[in-house]
Amino acid sequence: MRSEKARRALGLTLANYLSFVDRTNKLRLEPETMVEDAAPHLPAIVAMWHGQHFMMPFARPKEWTDCRVMISRSADGDVNAIAAAHLGLGLIRASGGRNAHQIRKRHGVRGFLQAMTALEEGAVVALTADIPKGPARVAGEGIVQLASRSGRPVIPVAFATSRRFNLNSWDKATVNLPFGRSAAVSGEPIYVDRHLSDEDLEAARKRIEDGLNAVTERAYAIVDGHAG
Repeated sequence: MRSEKARRALGLTLANYLSFVDRTNKLRLEPETMVEDAAPHLPAIVAMWHGQHFMMPFARPKEWTDCRVMISRSADGDVNAIAAAHLGLGLIRASGGRNAHQIRKRHGVRGFLQAMTALEEGAVVALTADIPKGPARVAGEGIVQLASRSGRPVIPVAFATSRRFNLNSWDKATVNLPFGRSAAVSGEPIYVDRHLSDEDLEAARKRIEDGLNAVTERAYAIVDGHAG
């Protein structure tokens, strides 16, 4: 396990690298009215996929002064948390799981309650919708329950760069590279009813998953020159 000093150095290096990538890529927002469109639905839950999330701090509008991101308590999560804090984001240290043991181990209940509190305080909460360690790009039920209990909508968001390196990891992670084009795409807010049957929960989960897949596909189409 990396020492605390090493994790801090890596976190700050990551933040500085991502800032460099942001400065050297020409960003396109879709829709161009992303900020204005989201305003009536705030505070909201911003959803993204694992492995595609590194550049997301640069899609945050300056008007979102209180934005808190959920990051796991793992060693890699520590590095990401240091980078996120350096880039001006608040932190919720937890992650989801597929069973009670995973949820306890990853502080899922505490993270859920902290996310609820953050939304009640008017903060935007950002989190990955798929659960470590996979399957990738399959939304878990936790984000559905958070939207249902809080009454706040889920806004699917994706960020892509034209120059990138794709890793052979469980989350299909992308290393974003400088000197190209970037795109941030947001989808329609997804509201979830408070009282959910099993069928309703699965339908809401699938809506979030489909929404994320749609904005992800669109972001890559834009940066790869396949968009209209």
